[in-house]
Amino acid sequence: MDTLPSLVLRSVTLPSGRVADITLDGGRVAHVGARRMSADHLDCTGLLVLPAAIDMHVHMRGGVQSAKEDWKSGSMSALAGGVTVVVDQPNTIPPITTPEYLHDRVRDALKNSYCSFAVNSGVTPETPLESMWQAGAMAFGETFFAPSSFGDAISDAALRPALERIHALDALATIHAEIIDDGEDTDLVLHDQVRSPEGELRAVKTVSRLNATGCRLHFCHLSTKRSIDAASGSVEVTPHHLFLSLEDFDKKDPFGKVNPPLRTEKERKQIWGKWERIDVIASDHAPHTREEKAQDFSNAPSGICGLETMVPLLLGRVTDGKISLQSVIEKTSYKPAEILGLPRAGFSAGDRADFALYRKIPTPITSEMLHSKCCWTPFEGHMALFPKIVIQGGKVVYQEGDFFKEDPIWFSGKGFRKTH
Repeated sequence: MDTLPSLVLRSVTLPSGRVADITLDGGRVAHVGARRMSADHLDCTGLLVLPAAIDMHVHMRGGVQSAKEDWKSGSMSALAGGVTVVVDQPNTIPPITTPEYLHDRVRDALKNSYCSFAVNSGVTPETPLESMWQAGAMAFGETFFAPSSFGDAISDAALRPALERIHALDALATIHAEIIDDGEDTDLVLHDQVRSPEGELRAVKTVSRLNATGCRLHFCHLSTKRSIDAASGSVEVTPHHLFLSLEDFDKKDPFGKVNPPLRTEKERKQIWGKWERIDVIASDHAPHTREEKAQDFSNAPSGICGLETMVPLLLGRVTDGKISLQSVIEKTSYKPAEILGLPRAGFSAGDRADFALYRKIPTPITSEMLHSKCCWTPFEGHMALFPKIVIQGGKVVYQEGDFFKEDPIWFSGKGFRKTH
């Protein structure tokens, strides 16, 4: 006797406006259309049903940095924000620059993560890029063209051959594009000047010039209109550059310190004006504890936690009529999957059965409601839509504050060679 499909999402309003049932089985969408029998079902009447998001830029910490975040807390934060796949960046301690460190990172995530994941390789002159590709790295970078927290800059002379080698692998290079000018860096205004919009633009142009072989590029967290216009690859923008500006903080407030910096209100509005050019919204989730961030500005680490609030903030703009729901789906789910070569979550048979079900009533963000270990958010009071239920691989993994651990998927890069 055939077994019943595992779950049916009933009365789903698709982006087209059509109402249909979505049958999930074996971790995939099995059918979209008329109701079918199933082992379980969820009534989606009155809910926004979205393909779950992919956050292709997170720093999950762990190890000696576990007080800031670890795979358990970070992945719970992801699920509570409608994200079922995260891509971890390699500027960990130690950095992910050897196959052994990559394997250790994957083992840690397989044991402790609640969501699925991929892990990127660092890029240094000493990194065995070909071996990292074979070990399962999803992409190369965040490659630091300027130093940032726990990330050393790569020189022009080292970046050119690295891009050639990455291109030969048919892999993706992700770029942190900044040039740091001389000057004091003792408040948010000076931080914006030292890591200036002009410096970011110069970095974008320089990286493009050094990319002589045409390696596939992804520019991380671009923070200005001019940089977005100049980018020669896919463009990523963060929620903090979309929703926050210098004017939102006292200039001595280290909780607004991030690389690249928050820009002026004028620049923030201009970024929204490039909404159609932006390929991906990613959080650059970079948690630091409240105690670390409360230090003197010069000593406070750069970084903002934003994994759990990323999609909810965007859906707040959807309810305001400022952006379309379809564009949010494209920039948080479909396009990241396309860039990374991951199976897409969606509304067609064969799609990955990852969904987030949202209430349509916005609520204010508070630090107390979030699951990151860092215990603070710069988005306090912003209106957002949080998911009621999150489904991963056809199974409920989050429901109204409760988490259910299933086996996460490690999405290895396409160069992966299993050795045992």
